[in-house]
Amino acid sequence: MNTAYEDRKKLIKDIIYSPEYKPMKYKELVFLLNLNEEDKPVLSKILQELMDEEAIMKTPRGKYQKLSSDTKVGVFTGNVNGYGFVTVDGEDADYFVAGRDVNGALHQDTVLIRVLEDTQREVAVSPRGRRGGHGRKEHFRQRRHQTGPRKEAQIVKVLQRGISELVGTYDPQKNYGFVIPDNVKYNSDIYISKALSMQAKRGQKVVVQILNYGDRAHKPEGRITEILGYVNDPKTDVLTVIKAYELPEEFEDIVMREASRMPQQVSEEELVGRKDLRAVQTVTIDGEDAKDLDDAITLCKREDGYELGVHIADVSHYVTERSPLDQEALKRGTSVYLIDQVIPMLPFPLSNGICSLNQGEDRLALSCIMQIDSKGTVVSHEIAETVIRVDRRMNYSDVNKILEEQDPVLCEKYADYLPMFTSMKELAELLREQRVKRGSIDFDFPESKIVLDEQGFPVAISQYERRTANMLIEDFMLLANETVAEDYYWQELPFVYRTHETPDAEKLHSLSVMIGNFGYYFKSSSNEIHPKEYQKLLDKIRGTKEEGMLNRLILRSMKQARYSVECLGHFGLSTKYYCHFTSPIRRYPDLQIHRIIKENLHGDLTERRIAHYDKLLPRVAEESSVLERRAEEAERELDKIKKVEYMQNHIGEIYDGIISGMHGWGMFVELPNTVEGMIPVASMVDDYYFYDEEKYAMIGRDFHKEYRVGQKVSVQVTAADRMAKTIDFCLEEKESEEEALDE
Repeated sequence: MNTAYEDRKKLIKDIIYSPEYKPMKYKELVFLLNLNEEDKPVLSKILQELMDEEAIMKTPRGKYQKLSSDTKVGVFTGNVNGYGFVTVDGEDADYFVAGRDVNGALHQDTVLIRVLEDTQREVAVSPRGRRGGHGRKEHFRQRRHQTGPRKEAQIVKVLQRGISELVGTYDPQKNYGFVIPDNVKYNSDIYISKALSMQAKRGQKVVVQILNYGDRAHKPEGRITEILGYVNDPKTDVLTVIKAYELPEEFEDIVMREASRMPQQVSEEELVGRKDLRAVQTVTIDGEDAKDLDDAITLCKREDGYELGVHIADVSHYVTERSPLDQEALKRGTSVYLIDQVIPMLPFPLSNGICSLNQGEDRLALSCIMQIDSKGTVVSHEIAETVIRVDRRMNYSDVNKILEEQDPVLCEKYADYLPMFTSMKELAELLREQRVKRGSIDFDFPESKIVLDEQGFPVAISQYERRTANMLIEDFMLLANETVAEDYYWQELPFVYRTHETPDAEKLHSLSVMIGNFGYYFKSSSNEIHPKEYQKLLDKIRGTKEEGMLNRLILRSMKQARYSVECLGHFGLSTKYYCHFTSPIRRYPDLQIHRIIKENLHGDLTERRIAHYDKLLPRVAEESSVLERRAEEAERELDKIKKVEYMQNHIGEIYDGIISGMHGWGMFVELPNTVEGMIPVASMVDDYYFYDEEKYAMIGRDFHKEYRVGQKVSVQVTAADRMAKTIDFCLEEKESEEEALDE
């Protein structure tokens, strides 16, 4: 260690941190310290080291100063319009960064920011945030509006680059080319020299590795590492999403070797100490195409109530802690469902084989057996290791026909199971009634059902039906999850809970204004709301044409559920205790708590093991939450792409829809098939419109015309852009522009 150098470094830091010091440029510091030519390189080195250590910072004007309370480290989220936001750990609100203050930062970079004073800086937004704009008038400018006080910051320095590889479309020039990123938040094209292009062709989707991140005057540079296919090939869509979200594809050899060694039958030795339920009538109820069946049901009706058994595949018996299978499952976190294919958390020999509760096969399970009284209250329960044998593999469609239509053919075919199905319906209605009484929120918004042909083209888009059979299985799974969570909370053992916190006051206010456009309201006090108020609102809108769209608005007003080692309650379900217990084949937190439960049942949760879980579980909860969000975003992204492809074949057609949202640059309209597109303000050429943020309304220049969220409109499809993943509508002129709101 060079003591003289370290002493000099400490001296310079002390000078910069002294109360008398005023921020200085490099030359000013040289003059202050009276340095000769030989000492200048040493000063440069020390200043750079102090910045790398985040001990000092360099302002945009080149002056060196100490870090202070207004200096923070966070992650930058870019925006196609050039500005962005920085998220700082431990702070609820992000910091807005104007385009001129981005300082070369790119999406997902870790950055050093300087917090600015609160301001009401006006923010101008382009009519449509995407490249090209499809020839819209460049001179169009929206009416600026005050955004209200917000936290703002300047990016001082990029500390660490966040993205090293991305997916985009190749655009070749004569001796070079560019990759236009699919992720519009990454607000820069990537320069590709001809030698590093892999001879990619125009319009091909490619994976590019970033070699140089550039600066304000130069674009990032990279090289193409993989060609995925042409942008118009529908099979390229799935590959693009997989690569863009870094989803794992093939399992490593070591994982597959372990999976291949798994038995395909349950042995007699494995039954020792387990509760034998093979003689109890047992069914699974899933989608017709499901192959990973991880939950089965038994139900006995008694004079004083019901005995409900929720039996979950004992995956942890086969996937042991720290094994290659376990490490891979933790890395994946969850299975990902991409319309007509799945990227599983576990290899198929387990997920579709020994761990799947297949009809007629002995299977190991972890069961929650609940005694429920005639009012739907769990009065006692048992959690046990069991062996079961499924008698019937049922599907939602058949059970719905039996329970809703009394289909004679199916009723005769499943005559031995009719009493069980009838009791299931009775019990599910009781459980739902109990949840409604306590204020549980029952979202019934339409999910998209996208049908693809053999080539991968979307041929139909509709709403998934959520009917009796689907709902009763949900009811039973919810009850098991709550029961297990409450049990382990009171045992005060390490555990992974599913938490959902109370909505923010600001989002509550926004929701209140928006639903007011429909004539609805809810009660809240002191910026807080009880889940019952949400459920009352959902009951009011049930069956209306705007139900699906309003359900999504309500959902967006809430915080995102996550995994936690703390039992913080679940706002949406209005319960103090909740966990994920019922899907260990496709969710890692379920698998993790199965291990804890089994160790506890065997009396193996020693102080050493409790300390082990205390250390391990926070990481499991955090990583599982992140991977869950990644999976959801990937699934939504592919749905969005396929919806654009579908609407490309419907250009010029007219649909009835509902205005589902607004921004300064246009109105979003949702169609009955769940497709959402936008009416750009620039296309409303018969008048000048501006967005009134307080009213959540688009208002004409002369205030004679007004559009609000929830209003019914007729629209014509004018464009569907695969690259931007956007759909454009225009108002159909025959529709009255002052149509009354649908009450």
